[in-house]
Amino acid sequence: MATGTLPLVVSRYKVPLTLFILIYTDILHCQQFIIPFKAPSNCSVDEFFDISSLSCVSCGPNQRRSTTGLSCICKTGYQTVITDKASITCQQCPTDKPAVTKGGFGCIRCPGSLSDEGECKCPQGNILVERDVNGNLLDEARCETCNGNAPALSVPNSSGARYVSIQYNTLIHPVFSNLTACQALGNMCVMNMHSFSGVSTDACGLFNTIFRSKAALMDSKHFGYSFNRRGNLPWLYYGDEPGLASRVLQTDPVPIGFSFRGRNKLLAAVYNVRGEFLRWESVGGGNLQLCPETTNKLAAAFSFGTAYKQSVSVSSLCVSLSLSLSLSPLFYDVFMDLGGGENRKLLPLPTLVYNQQYNGRFINQESMKNWYLSRRMFLVDTLSGREKSTSRPKVIRVASSVKIRFQLVPRTQEGKVFPPLMIVTYRDIPISDSNSKTVSTTFAVEYEMDQNEARMKTDTALGVMGGVAVLYSLLKTVSWKRRIASPLIDAETMLKFMLFYAGDLANVFFTVTVGTGLYWLIFYKAQQFVSVLLPLPAQEEQFVTYIGCAFALKAVQFLHKLILQVSVDIFFIDWERPRSKTSRTVQGFSIFSLSLYFAPSPVSIWRTYFVANEWNEIQTIRKISPTFQIMAVLFFLEVLGFSNLALRDPWPTLERLSQAYTPSHSLILRYGVAATLWLCIGLLQMIYFTVFHEHFVEDKIRQFVDLCSISNISMLLLSHRCFGYYIHGRSVHGHADTNMEEMNNNMKRESESLCGQRGLLPNTDTQTFQVSLTNRLRSQYDRIREPISRRSGPSRLIDAGSANQFEQNSRGYHTMNHFLGSIIDHAHPDMDYIVKDKLMFERVVGMEFLEPSEKSIFYNDEAHSFSDVLFYGNEATLLIFDTLFFCVVDLGSQSFVLAAVLTYVQQMIFRLIRNTFGRKNLVNKTLVDERFLI
Repeated sequence: MATGTLPLVVSRYKVPLTLFILIYTDILHCQQFIIPFKAPSNCSVDEFFDISSLSCVSCGPNQRRSTTGLSCICKTGYQTVITDKASITCQQCPTDKPAVTKGGFGCIRCPGSLSDEGECKCPQGNILVERDVNGNLLDEARCETCNGNAPALSVPNSSGARYVSIQYNTLIHPVFSNLTACQALGNMCVMNMHSFSGVSTDACGLFNTIFRSKAALMDSKHFGYSFNRRGNLPWLYYGDEPGLASRVLQTDPVPIGFSFRGRNKLLAAVYNVRGEFLRWESVGGGNLQLCPETTNKLAAAFSFGTAYKQSVSVSSLCVSLSLSLSLSPLFYDVFMDLGGGENRKLLPLPTLVYNQQYNGRFINQESMKNWYLSRRMFLVDTLSGREKSTSRPKVIRVASSVKIRFQLVPRTQEGKVFPPLMIVTYRDIPISDSNSKTVSTTFAVEYEMDQNEARMKTDTALGVMGGVAVLYSLLKTVSWKRRIASPLIDAETMLKFMLFYAGDLANVFFTVTVGTGLYWLIFYKAQQFVSVLLPLPAQEEQFVTYIGCAFALKAVQFLHKLILQVSVDIFFIDWERPRSKTSRTVQGFSIFSLSLYFAPSPVSIWRTYFVANEWNEIQTIRKISPTFQIMAVLFFLEVLGFSNLALRDPWPTLERLSQAYTPSHSLILRYGVAATLWLCIGLLQMIYFTVFHEHFVEDKIRQFVDLCSISNISMLLLSHRCFGYYIHGRSVHGHADTNMEEMNNNMKRESESLCGQRGLLPNTDTQTFQVSLTNRLRSQYDRIREPISRRSGPSRLIDAGSANQFEQNSRGYHTMNHFLGSIIDHAHPDMDYIVKDKLMFERVVGMEFLEPSEKSIFYNDEAHSFSDVLFYGNEATLLIFDTLFFCVVDLGSQSFVLAAVLTYVQQMIFRLIRNTFGRKNLVNKTLVDERFLI
């Protein structure tokens, strides 16, 4: 242990101090501060415990250890001649003056007998007088009778005052060598928060002056961390060299390894304000906390790997209670116990006083290279704020924040850490008679590691995957340009690219953040040897920013898809043809009745309404159950206790005792647990619905295709200008508007393969297609659709004012129905189409390589890709969006329940929006009257 120098203020010390700093820096790289543990009880009979070096020091000749064991005193019959540093010189008293004076600094003859300590002894009722009224030592002591008013003091001095024998040089020695006096001076500097300036004359300035005077007396062989160089001064400062703190804290690791099952063993040398050494005290029973918690919670602070933080509002009343238990401030020199049995070693913990000032500047609130590390701390100071020694303090200074920080050595596999750092922040509480002031005090233990490598890997992954996302978005943009048959690159193209890139970049952020959360969750909770530690809350800010970016970008993608879905072009192609009427009565018919007999009956619109209602119903179905998803995630997190995996401790347990300390949650672990659970439950649901439910219970997508076929209605969906989907619902029986008996017969014939197959091509069953239309066909489609698109709202059948509009829309509908039906029947050679299979690579990249210049292309689609315009076909986007929404709300509120409730509300809102606008789009694009949509 040693103390460094404070800034130079006296020019005559410049040369030796400069030399000291150079050697000081060189030794720092190779010398540790480890000391052997010694207590007063460990010292032998001829040794005393040096409270400055905390070691056993041999007594000099003719000396013996005092009763306290903290100093040496002369043997009986020996007087103290000189006090120098930590030793005394004893000289035997002459035979004519065999007794030693009360102060021990002189010899004297006794009027009576000698005590066991070799001092003069007076009868009861008498006091011993060794000096005259001028303070001179008598040759022979006297025994004076005490009077009744002053049973202890009776002899006045020359001024009439009662004389009290005080050896002044035992309190303030000319060379500042008294042990307790130096400690008391150091304590006064500590109460001043170690603050100093170049010209200060306060306690820290005096401490600095004394240190420099001692340093000037030492030759070079005493430089470095030698205790001889400090003499009896306490160790308060490490030094003032720039960059010293980083070398102390990040150069040499602690010579022992730590495991998550171990404990941080800390010891403190305790001093009172007078500089007296009181005891060695084990840190951990709340001795470094004000108004502490229960024993179980206090013990958790020193379990290695458990991030501990306990805050409490301390009032002046609580401080007064502390003062009643400890009448004077206590000062602590904290060490780490390295163990070693009989060769027990201690490592001092550097202290960083956050309030420390140098020339009025808060030096420890800047970068590490400017830090001034120090030693010794206190919890409560009630002395500095007193105007008189007996008056009540007007200001109480308390340690409002005590933080012990452990830093893991990079790439360690044995739990190696650098020397822990204590960070202390002091705060003043004004005391008034009217009310008691309060201040929040915090005791925390933090564990950290260098996150630069992890951050670099994360940024690298984001960069690489972000570059791939750019290429994928470009591919999507090219595919979109092909599907809208537009070769120009304009502002709309750039906007579309940005929208595609937002979704792909959101997936990149989501993948990286979930992977990062899983990495920390698995490797931190499952490691056998300490090799990684969680990022601190301040280090998690960038990670939270990535989550926010993922959510914002995914929201943009979701809204983009939502807008596209509620604006697709839809048309139902009705293949049903009118059938001739039949009449059971033929009597008395006229020419008019004969014409009615052979007139065809109109085609029923109810089949179209039925298909439209079914389409409207499946617009918001999903591959999972959102309600079950939320309830299952909440059950795992809150009921089964999976949320405990996100606590800042290394224990992978789901259950925690109620009386045990519960650390705060890590945002990274909290996100990792929540996102992983949400994704896993969602994926399990998707597997269940895809493998089991849709095959053995209900498949609404395939049911809709069957419904189209039974209803004799095909459906054309155009998600792009020249690209979309076609569901071939033309009945193989010719008619679907029939009675129950004929319907059952038709179904029976179909099941027995007595009729044709449902596919578009002969002898095929493929009913769903992806269609790539020619520009000519799309232009004709737009010309026919124009009257329909001008319709402002749903028609009122009984409104005479809208009759013309209704007739125009009806003509447009029949024209479109006839046109699309004739296209399917190859009735327009200039707008014909071909049917083919998509290449595997085309399916993977989502782009058609062939451009439909002369003929449209119908791609066989067994996967029912028309669900892409429904929620059903965008389950991945919805699942990720729900995951991010749930996690963002939870990270902001720290409540899984609130996140679940708001996620459910969000799902209901967007489902309502999708249904409302999808319904309006269905009405506007298909001429289905809104009043018939259930």
